[in-house]
Amino acid sequence: MNYILRNPEGASVVDPYSIPLDKLDPSQPELFQADAHWGYFERLRKEDPVHYCAESEFGPYWSVTKFNDIMAVDTNHQVYSSESSLGGITIRDQRTDFRLPMFIAMDPPKHDAQRKVVSPIVAPANLARLESTIRTRVQNIFDSLPLDEEFDWVDRVSIELTTQMLATLFDFPWEERRKLTRWSDVATAVEGAGVIDTQEQREAELLECAQYFTRLWNERVNAREPGGDLISMLAHGESTRNMAPMEYLGNLILLIVGGNDTTRNSITGGVLALNQNPAEYEKLRRNHDLITPMVSEIIRWQTPLAHMRRTALEDAELGGKQIKKGDKVVMWYVSGNRDGEVIENPDSFIIDRERPRQHLSFGFGIHRCVGNRLAEMQLRIVWEEAMKRFHMIEVVEQPSRVLSSFVKGYNSMKVRLHPL
Repeated sequence: MNYILRNPEGASVVDPYSIPLDKLDPSQPELFQADAHWGYFERLRKEDPVHYCAESEFGPYWSVTKFNDIMAVDTNHQVYSSESSLGGITIRDQRTDFRLPMFIAMDPPKHDAQRKVVSPIVAPANLARLESTIRTRVQNIFDSLPLDEEFDWVDRVSIELTTQMLATLFDFPWEERRKLTRWSDVATAVEGAGVIDTQEQREAELLECAQYFTRLWNERVNAREPGGDLISMLAHGESTRNMAPMEYLGNLILLIVGGNDTTRNSITGGVLALNQNPAEYEKLRRNHDLITPMVSEIIRWQTPLAHMRRTALEDAELGGKQIKKGDKVVMWYVSGNRDGEVIENPDSFIIDRERPRQHLSFGFGIHRCVGNRLAEMQLRIVWEEAMKRFHMIEVVEQPSRVLSSFVKGYNSMKVRLHPL
């Protein structure tokens, strides 16, 4: 039985405490679209932190909902595998007839070798070079925005900035950069939710992505001096230059989604959090030095990817429960980031936390987000430039949220800018 009631106005969500515990299923995308998942995870953390759900639209799975249990899974790739052939990294299994291997959905040693190829793009020296580029782009975007009138922050700022950044990292044709946004959305969208209608449409558009990037690969693979962009790195990297076409596409999708969805939704989530917590906004106005810790708090608060999934390679014990070989194990980062046993006042948005980087949003272990410092830098620059210009970025209506239990994000959010 599905314990979420749907109506034409949206999701009317059943009280999670009225549902039999063994029937509790927090994976329903409608819960996240309605911002109604919090009570489900609160109950699971209290009553059944490692919880088995026998029936869901994604099949049976374990929910891991507390910080330390999530860490135990995330840092134990010997037992909990990311391998795409076993289902991959999301609760929705990768299709066997359209499988996209990518290094986040691999185990060592192949994972380590492929990750090493692209990691120089986010090395400290390269980040330092990128900072002025990002700042100029943020300034240009902000200078183009209307004052004292409503507009969509997601489209004009969050998407535009992250798409410009992706185009730079790939050295992608600038005038066609919104293709990257589209492919990111297509890769993660729930069918019938407004982005794509069918899985067949998803596959067709992703194959167009592969075709486009194959042309870019061919242009760069024979370069005497390899460029510093991601495509050149993949084309010349020892462990990636002989990738099969679907593996190339898989790694592209990983880099596109990783560089787009996460930062995009944190840029939006930060504006919303400050509007919901006006005392913190005032604290920020009085002390711009709080921007750096606030960035980490935004990333914890938003948790732009709600979960990651693993598959058990052997029988294992976790939180007093017996996980069987082959079981699907879902680490709910969005829940671990609200675990009061580890994070003080976890349900409060506090921009000057003592330990702001204590969160799960980037993952841990070998799969920790390779671009985490780049994401933090983009957010820091956004807020440094915003505080120079705007007294307030006012959210004027409830945002429209993405229908997904993986990407925890926003379709649109209307705001009005109040200048200093």
